[in-house]
Amino acid sequence: MPDYPQDTRQTPRVSGTPQIGLAQNVAERIAQSVGQVIIGKRNEVRLAVLGLLSKGHILIEDIPGVGKTMLAKALARVIGCTFSRVQFTPDMLPSDITGVSLFNQKTREFEFRAGPIMAQIVLADEINRATPKTQAALLEAMEERQVTVDGVTYPMEDPFLILATQNPIEYEGTFPLPEAQLDRFMLRIQLGYPSPAEELTVLSAQQYEHPINNLQQVVSIQELIGAQQAIREIYVADEIKRYIIDLVNASRQHSDVYLGSSPRGSLALFRTAQARAAMAGRNYVIPDDIKALAEVTLAHRIIVGPAARIKDISSRTIVQDILAATPVPGASAR
Repeated sequence: MPDYPQDTRQTPRVSGTPQIGLAQNVAERIAQSVGQVIIGKRNEVRLAVLGLLSKGHILIEDIPGVGKTMLAKALARVIGCTFSRVQFTPDMLPSDITGVSLFNQKTREFEFRAGPIMAQIVLADEINRATPKTQAALLEAMEERQVTVDGVTYPMEDPFLILATQNPIEYEGTFPLPEAQLDRFMLRIQLGYPSPAEELTVLSAQQYEHPINNLQQVVSIQELIGAQQAIREIYVADEIKRYIIDLVNASRQHSDVYLGSSPRGSLALFRTAQARAAMAGRNYVIPDDIKALAEVTLAHRIIVGPAARIKDISSRTIVQDILAATPVPGASAR
């Protein structure tokens, strides 16, 4: 995963922009609080906050025990949202996710019993352990932010975020995520092992109790929704938009790619770049924003060709090749 680099050029901080200031303040408060639980993963925490501000779902792909579940719990706690955890298993049915309509003999009417998907932050733990049929129950909720049960549509409550985890190492009893579902995740991030010094800090911090027990709500839901709306006001120059399109088109034409990124990938890169700019205190996007987020927004949407897989070429390597080969737009007056 690419580092979350500081801007390499001198860019003026924006003053007198309350909306951008709100978004930056909300992001910093969330990241700082979650960072008390997820030790030494500043970049990954900020990416998760960035996805939250962008109204995008996040896939956390890593080995067990590195804090994937704890990251989701910490995010829900610091923003005061309703939280639901779904432990995916092979015998799970779609109705176990979305809910079911039951007949009430007293009222002689069907009543909807909401499933765990109806929470504001949903942790889909080990999502690749469910069958494709059950995984498909998430498609409507992730894209349209609603679920339909027995012909009745139920909207989700804002903010709505799915944090899914999967173990890329273990294959027994798992099912690959369908391409349609992978495409609905705005970001794919990895936490990785902590350094020895960070792991020592984790041991000391959890000697008596887990730090998440002392985690408090730091922003209101209204503040978060206001920050999400402010993100949309970030200016994106036409040159930056063309840069995004060039990158996505290059993924479709790369010789090692069987299927390139979809237009949803362009939108994901566009929206997360706006959020990154706001978190940096800018009201405009620069090429560095695009370069920093291309891998986490595009790599999981790229299907590597069979010949490239034999050579052990990954989608992340392909994105890096595309970034190196695609001209970066120069500065221009707004």
